[in-house]
Amino acid sequence: MSNGFALPENTAPRRTAPAAALVAAAALLLAGCASTPAPADTTAALRARLPKAILSSGVLRIGSDLNYTPVDFRGQDGSPTGLDIDLGNALAAQLGLRAEFVDQQFATLIPAVQHHQLDLAMSAVIDTQQRETGVDANGTQVDPGADFVDYFLTGTAILVRAGNPLSVVTLDDLCGHTVALQRGTVQADIAAGQVNVCRQAGKTLTVDLFDTDDQALAEVASGKAAADLNDYPVAAWNTRPDNSAGRFQVTGALLQTSLYGITVNKADTGLRDALSKALDHLIIGGQYDTIIDKWGAQGGRLAASEVDGSF
Repeated sequence: MSNGFALPENTAPRRTAPAAALVAAAALLLAGCASTPAPADTTAALRARLPKAILSSGVLRIGSDLNYTPVDFRGQDGSPTGLDIDLGNALAAQLGLRAEFVDQQFATLIPAVQHHQLDLAMSAVIDTQQRETGVDANGTQVDPGADFVDYFLTGTAILVRAGNPLSVVTLDDLCGHTVALQRGTVQADIAAGQVNVCRQAGKTLTVDLFDTDDQALAEVASGKAAADLNDYPVAAWNTRPDNSAGRFQVTGALLQTSLYGITVNKADTGLRDALSKALDHLIIGGQYDTIIDKWGAQGGRLAASEVDGSF
């Protein structure tokens, strides 16, 4: 397989820029982690780090918004599946636990972890400094923040209707149009910033927010929205003819690169460190690569876990 996210065979060359940028960023990150030694911790040593409540229950409660194919979604039988689901199950097994996935809206996941309603969240959550610290762009402390065990490199792409009828290539091309997004995401923050840019140019950018990315995609498919912004593996997945009947395409260059992080309560340092070590075991042992390859996400693989590694 190629070392990048697979796009449809009929994708025009100019639309491969996001994948190329992502692979380049991944190469830099891999180079920095290449000398990481194999972790020496045994399962027993890792379990010794876990909170007593988790050990007693034998269950790792993982929050996930199951509406984000191929990262986390429901399969044909209704059960959770996807990259995050497979990795969450593997991490739980490495710690001698059973993973239990709790399906809830994306915007509620971090608060649920912060209030110990969930042990952790795995749902394509992008690790940002704002989410780590809980301090917003104005310097105001809005929540307690969270810790992140980073496990995958991603980026934001612009997804439009096939044929790109509005000739959207950059964020500035969205000025005067409507963009559809899932609320609570980094992409929603990007769009909010672009609203001000468009206003300064004398144009209006309308941002429609939805509970799921599927709802946002439906707006693009119907022509009600010019574009959706989402994580590149999801955007690439939705350009595959077998998944979207050729309704969408990725356009322009990757807007930014970032890391998916397993979200952990800041007080649960033992759980955080156990997950980081467990992830390193999966990477060294090859299970991580097997999961990444299964979902066609080779361009985002990491050579080692990292805690709070936001760019």
